[in-house]
Amino acid sequence: MEKKDFEAWLDNISITFLSLTDLQKNETLDHLISLSGAVQLRHLSNNLEILLKRDFLKLLPLELSFYLLKWLDPQTLLTCCLVSKQWNKVISACTEVWQTACKNLGWQIDDSVQDPQHWKKVYLKAILRMKQLKDHEAFETSSLIGHSARVYALYYKDGLLCTGSDDLSAKLWDVSTGQCIYGIQTHTCAAVKFDEQKLVTGSFDNTVACWEWSSGAKTQHFRGHTGAVFSVDYNDELDILVSGSADFTVKVWALSTGTCLNTLTGHTEWVTKVVLQKCKVKSLMHSPGDYILLSADKYEIKIWPIGREINCRCLKTLSVSEDRSISLQPRLHFDGKYIVCSSALGLYQWDFASYDVLRVIKPPDFSNVSLLGFGEIFALLFDNRYLYIMDLRTEKLISRWPLPEYRKSKRGSSFLAGEMSWLNGLNGQNDMGLVFATSMPDHSIHLVLWKEHG
Repeated sequence: MEKKDFEAWLDNISITFLSLTDLQKNETLDHLISLSGAVQLRHLSNNLEILLKRDFLKLLPLELSFYLLKWLDPQTLLTCCLVSKQWNKVISACTEVWQTACKNLGWQIDDSVQDPQHWKKVYLKAILRMKQLKDHEAFETSSLIGHSARVYALYYKDGLLCTGSDDLSAKLWDVSTGQCIYGIQTHTCAAVKFDEQKLVTGSFDNTVACWEWSSGAKTQHFRGHTGAVFSVDYNDELDILVSGSADFTVKVWALSTGTCLNTLTGHTEWVTKVVLQKCKVKSLMHSPGDYILLSADKYEIKIWPIGREINCRCLKTLSVSEDRSISLQPRLHFDGKYIVCSSALGLYQWDFASYDVLRVIKPPDFSNVSLLGFGEIFALLFDNRYLYIMDLRTEKLISRWPLPEYRKSKRGSSFLAGEMSWLNGLNGQNDMGLVFATSMPDHSIHLVLWKEHG
């Protein structure tokens, strides 16, 4: 057929084809395909792939591509990176996608860093750490050996662990190396707290003492309690030390002179915890920057203003049951904004501005679970057998770690959490060092530590 005649024939066929119904068009194509040979079928296949398999990520504006990618889960995104070099380039360039993926895993996000490759690498590191937590492979254990009698008191700060024992000594350990840095002779320690220069101890002999690390000398002795001192806290800026005792009182002392400034009454049980903390929220009773004292016994948490007032009055008393049928676990978290404590009813979180209960978290079989640490993203809990990590956004346990038969203390002084910044979100730098420490029946200290990244 001549070219001119062919073009005229093709125009007529095209007009007729366009007038057919969809069903008739399909039948026409089927008939033409059945008449085609290998050359025609190959031509048809090549052209159909171009017409049907359109790369929308390549064709769409980058902003629309990023918007669509935000709806995919991270695992699907990683799979999409394998489709083509173009897809990998587009997906890897979307900062917001990878930041969101990291945030969903409980990772801290620094919005000032806008390098998408950085956040993709962070996500890959984060997914590995979360898998280790899920598979119970994120931690390792070690022990500190050196005391010859029961260890009643522990305190951790900046990679250093202080232990107070019935052997009339206190030791300061470097957790990373397991080496004892200082060992000084003291009284029987029921509570300890330290800084670079000094150690403050509460004792079963009803007194509080301050010791110098370098010389081991006792620099101050605080006498006045009529029962064992179970908890101490202090602030050098205020020159104040506070102590909670088995005599049901809280005493406020001048740290530098040892003078008793105030005795706070109202507790009807042993005062097992005192916390001196700067307030971070405003309410009718306090302003940001005010120092607040919290004291806790078996049933109540009392909130006090702190200063040198002689007639200091309790601002508020918190409890989980009015009839005292439910007791509080001997651990207390206060960060200046929230108060958190565990009980047989669950984990209670109070708003410090209003004193209202914000929520009660009830994990499975909570009656025996105690609080160790509480953050914005995670909580660290434990019972007689396991250490648990809870995702506070879902209130589900995401990891657990077996614990040995450790020495149990009704006052909660013989176990503690280590580094706690990761509870506000992991960042690839804060998941290292001490997670948990407890004293053991053989007088050693059992440590649970973050395992280094693989």
